[in-house]
Amino acid sequence: MFAAERRQLILEMVRANGAVSLRELARVVQTSEVTVRRDVRALEAEGLLDRRHGGAVLPGGFTRESGFPQKSHLATAEKTAIADLAAGLVEEGEAIVVGAGTTTQELARRLARVPGLTVVTNSLLVAQALAHANRVEVVMTGGTLRGSNYALVGSGAEQSLQGLRVSRAFLSGSGLTAERGLSTSNMLSASVDRALVQAAAEVVVLADHTKLGTDTMFQTVPTDLITRLVTDEPPAHDDRALTELQALADQGVQIAVAGQSGGAAGGDTAPAGRQPRRDMPLPGPRRGQVPGAGPQLRSATVLGEQSPGERARVADLRRR
Repeated sequence: MFAAERRQLILEMVRANGAVSLRELARVVQTSEVTVRRDVRALEAEGLLDRRHGGAVLPGGFTRESGFPQKSHLATAEKTAIADLAAGLVEEGEAIVVGAGTTTQELARRLARVPGLTVVTNSLLVAQALAHANRVEVVMTGGTLRGSNYALVGSGAEQSLQGLRVSRAFLSGSGLTAERGLSTSNMLSASVDRALVQAAAEVVVLADHTKLGTDTMFQTVPTDLITRLVTDEPPAHDDRALTELQALADQGVQIAVAGQSGGAAGGDTAPAGRQPRRDMPLPGPRRGQVPGAGPQLRSATVLGEQSPGERARVADLRRR
């Protein structure tokens, strides 16, 4: 395929989906991510799209949010791996909240097999995934339906969460940085996500590598309130994602990377030289988190607990 043909196809994909990862673009145009990255740079220079970490978006993508149909086709393999790993955090009989998003929807499908579970959610898609699960109770918030992501938002949703207390909140978003934490492009969604956070003793963020280093308009969870990040392994050449992961780990976030072999994750152990996040003074109902709440993550690497050899591996990935 000639460069002009590749770039036209890339433009069509971005226009159709709002945002597309480099990995997906390379798969569709049948070339390397290095070549696709050059094409994206050229198209950005012409003002036809904007580059974002790990992908490309329509111009003005900082404030734009893709609808559910577009999001559901992005990074599908990564979201599946993340959901598989995150589901291992949830124990029988637990009460949790699950926010709206395509990754949390994948998680909900796996939670259907956990008996005695109570799930509070503002997402119609999460509720639908759990509707026929045996011994799983689903509690919906109130609120106004936001059609683009099938989520309940507004004052009704926020008021219904007042006085609620659960062990964990599982949230996704549009971007994640060590500086600002989790963010999203919509003000109403951000406000409800903040209410979900206040109801939980522990916050688990689910974000694939394309969201690492991306910053969007409205902050939902500041970094110091994120207990764990469950993500996928960035490509070896993705220095920005690797740097962002290390920066998050340095701030005390426990990071589990799906899709890696070896190395079980220590679910409740803080990075070396830091106090466990459950002992940090937190605002509102998050203060006084119960020690030892949470099972071990399996089949993952926790960057915050890296051995010298593992840190050398991250450095080696950056050099490559």
